[in-house]
Amino acid sequence: MSRSSSSSRSVGGSGSIGDYIPGVPPVARPTAGYALTLAAAALFAVNGTVSTLALDAGIQARNLTALRCTGAAVCLLAVLALVAPGRLRIHWRELPFLAVFGVVGVALTQYLYYVGIHRMPVGIALVFEMTAPVFIALYVWLIRREKVRSRLWLALLLSLFGLLFVAEVWQDGGSLDPVGVGATLLAAVCLACYYLMGERGTATRDPVALTCWSFVAAAVFWAFAAPWWNFDASVLAERVPVSLGSAEVPLWVLVVWIVVLGAVVPFWLSIASLRHLPPTAAGLVATVEPVFASIVAWVWLEQVLSGWQVLGGAVVLTGIVLAQTARATPSPNPLPETPAALSS
Repeated sequence: MSRSSSSSRSVGGSGSIGDYIPGVPPVARPTAGYALTLAAAALFAVNGTVSTLALDAGIQARNLTALRCTGAAVCLLAVLALVAPGRLRIHWRELPFLAVFGVVGVALTQYLYYVGIHRMPVGIALVFEMTAPVFIALYVWLIRREKVRSRLWLALLLSLFGLLFVAEVWQDGGSLDPVGVGATLLAAVCLACYYLMGERGTATRDPVALTCWSFVAAAVFWAFAAPWWNFDASVLAERVPVSLGSAEVPLWVLVVWIVVLGAVVPFWLSIASLRHLPPTAAGLVATVEPVFASIVAWVWLEQVLSGWQVLGGAVVLTGIVLAQTARATPSPNPLPETPAALSS
């Protein structure tokens, strides 16, 4: 079977039939791309705090993850069905790939991140999770035998020492919750799997449709792991404090924010930014999210970081930037979504 005929059966089609245009088009406006990426990062950052409020209100991490995945899947399916139904085409042979991609890359990444932010400051949890590019660079060097630039070792060293500062390991073994640290590091591994599988998947698939189906797979997973028929939906009507004076809102308002402004809208902003920026540039700009998230959590939730943690976070982010550019042959079609689109 020829490449073009097999591509026509792939999720959402491929560039060969004009469903999407990989790379940066000639009409790219870098300023617009940076603005869109920063706007997405800001929404993801705010969403970390909103999610923390929902978790503190008593909703369990698995239920919140199930609501977010299911809500995002429904929204993305509805939009694509109305705007470009042809991009939703799927072949049965792709189901195993989509199942693993959705469960590991989306469902578990989000769940582990929520476990982390329920036990640690939002900005710190993001710093741990965003070490995913370091794991990716190590994987392609050790397993794929790809050539990597020598900066990988500096990236690894900076990330390691930065995380030690963030955890303040000299304080009786560390100032952070060990379960939260473990959860966010596992989230980083799952996120690395998401990007590596996405690199493979977007070679012949529409990245928008691929991400849509990954959310669908995650929603199906959580329908079994945290059955919606066992969830007491009445809790969504309860009014919960939002740490803004004495203000209270129904819990469902927070959940709607998490689905719409915390997933769907920033995801589309991330997609739109790639019409103006190369994926690597967009990914590097997106590393400002932990900074935004820390500021929002500090102002909104009074989550104050120590000087050592701020220094450690800066060192880790430097390592992440180096790791993102360590591959000698960068991926031509990385999945157009920042880490926060999955977790924050």
